[in-house]
Amino acid sequence: MRCEDERVTATIISLEIQTKTQGKKKKKKEKASEGIGQPVVAFTSMASSNLFFDDIRSKVDVDPPQNEESTDVGELLNDPAQTALKPNGTVSSSVRELLECPVCLNAMYPPIHQCSNGHTICSGCKPRVHNRCPTCRHELGNIRCLALEKVAASLELPCKYQGFGCIGIYPYYSKLKHESQCAHRPYNCPYAGSECSIMGDIPYLVAHLKDDHKVDMHNGSTFNHRYVKSNPQEVENATWMLTVFSCFGQYFCLHFEAFQLGMAPVYIAFLRFMGDDDEAKNYSYSLEVGGNGRKMIWQGVPRSIRDSHRKVRDSFDGLIIQRNMALFFSGGDRKELKLRVTGRIWKEQ
Repeated sequence: MRCEDERVTATIISLEIQTKTQGKKKKKKEKASEGIGQPVVAFTSMASSNLFFDDIRSKVDVDPPQNEESTDVGELLNDPAQTALKPNGTVSSSVRELLECPVCLNAMYPPIHQCSNGHTICSGCKPRVHNRCPTCRHELGNIRCLALEKVAASLELPCKYQGFGCIGIYPYYSKLKHESQCAHRPYNCPYAGSECSIMGDIPYLVAHLKDDHKVDMHNGSTFNHRYVKSNPQEVENATWMLTVFSCFGQYFCLHFEAFQLGMAPVYIAFLRFMGDDDEAKNYSYSLEVGGNGRKMIWQGVPRSIRDSHRKVRDSFDGLIIQRNMALFFSGGDRKELKLRVTGRIWKEQ
């Protein structure tokens, strides 16, 4: 008898808590709630206990717990305290961390691979780790993380060159293409004498060339330079100091160096524009070299520093002088290179 009373009392207490909660949420059930919510002190007979338990079952049937749970969810969604989500930047940052390859630390693009434990890796790094997960060392296999690929497809992110002035927001899978062509992306240092990893906008690079590389800076659109080399038989490392010209509100880089063209060493001079290619096309330049009554003239369009000096050089887009001709221009006994290169820059109308 005592055990049964305890079970009934526990049921009543549980129902009393449920009824009080419902009373706060649904005014239309106040009457039913008042009947259930009265405190129960004692029960003296099995018959009265059974009658009350039957009454409890009938009221539970009328108001099932599922409805109460769905009401709670609805109220939580409408509660400002519960809907105060993290800022978008924080959420995007967390997702971007998930999309970061643990090996190269770059953003991952399809196909994104994962191991059996769910660790991800980009397709470029998968062969580098010999098909072993870099996190748990399990075999990667050919499992794709389609869920993460779909999450990435739903993202829109700012351009990584936002700090350089780009204000665009792009879909995740279009962002990489945009950044490869972004007009605000920084330029590589145009210095050719050594491999320089400095990047920046044009004003920053001009100051960098002047202060760090000690480049000669000239104002004006005409030039007259003399290049001397004591042993012209040596071609390796025959790169002369870069010269930067300021004219028409722009900056231009004059290059002169020696390189091997097949088996024959040659010299090349060319001009690069410190800006994008579409702006470079607004200008032209000419180069002239000669001696002993002979002359060679080159006219062309300066190449953008988006193209490396090696790319321009290897495309022969400049004034090319064969070594024998260069020594002929130098005069004397041909044991010393002495070339004078003149030229000018002008803006097309």
